[in-house]
Amino acid sequence: MNIDWAALASVFGVSLVVTVALVGLFTLGIIGLSKQASTAPAGGSLTLARTGAYACFGLCAAAVAYGIYLIVA
Repeated sequence: MNIDWAALASVFGVSLVVTVALVGLFTLGIIGLSKQASTAPAGGSLTLARTGAYACFGLCAAAVAYGIYLIVA
């Protein structure tokens, strides 16, 4: 049995980068939503933080849906 170590390393590297990116996006979304729980500065800043948080969560959901699509297809 031969193991293609280059392909294994490539899969490991890509999965590591994608995992860190998704965790980072989700963390940014949580930080954006936590801005409304703290002392609210101006109304525009709060709306921008909430919109950015929802965008981060949407990107996370899209990445997960694409991953499921790749597994099923």
